Amino acid sequence: MRSGDGRGEDEEIITLIDDDYARRILIETYGEARSAEALSDACDASESTIYRRVEQLRERDLLEGVQRLDPGGHHHEEYVARMERVTVELTDDGFVVDVDRTEKEEAADRFTRLYEELSG
Repeated sequence: MRSGDGRGEDEEIITLIDDDYARRILIETYGEARSAEALSDACDASESTIYRRVEQLRERDLLEGVQRLDPGGHHHEEYVARMERVTVELTDDGFVVDVDRTEKEEAADRFTRLYEELSG
């Protein structure tokens, strides 16, 4: 899947994945959704730093937010990586970036998961 329709977005993705915190967030959320607090601990960064990187990753559709319910019935957001692979190709016109992403969770699947968390 093509990451974008211009070199500007390609450069933004390269710059973003060059950032230590952004890379660590992607690694930490690749196998399982993680909260901002858990990411803050894992990345040894402030939550404000984590939230800034999360927003940047979400803007480029490399990270997805999912709602989770805790045992007390409260919900909070966790994050899961959508990026599986990035390919950078050198061409006569410069670099071309292709990003392979996981499928987004559909609304019906999200509702079913939330219901199962509540009733389980």
